[in-house]
Amino acid sequence: MVAYRIDRRSGVATYLQIVQQTKQALRLGLLRPGDRLPTAREVVAATAVNPNTVLKAYRELEREGLVEARRGLGTFVRRTLGAAPADSPLRTELEQWAERARAAGLERDDVAALFTSVLDKHFEGNQE
Repeated sequence: MVAYRIDRRSGVATYLQIVQQTKQALRLGLLRPGDRLPTAREVVAATAVNPNTVLKAYRELEREGLVEARRGLGTFVRRTLGAAPADSPLRTELEQWAERARAAGLERDDVAALFTSVLDKHFEGNQE
């Protein structure tokens, strides 16, 4: 099951953070078809967000065909995204790179900007 982390200072709407974190879990293979998402009540208890915010996020995921709500049972994953499992050798390489970047004195925003520029270069026109 996914555990949502809400960053109230990020400037990103709370429901979008839930959507983004769910999609990330789908891409990494942490969520698979048939898995149940936490109930709105569970998310509210863990994050102190409004239940309507959680439901809005789940409706957006449902609209995109990623999950389906089953009355009285919960919300379940319909399909996955991407092909980058959490235990991928590429993840290990990226972790090592991030450690080197931090050791070199780069801040999180510096690393994000650098990484985004590389992504933009290599995946131009391939963005969501």
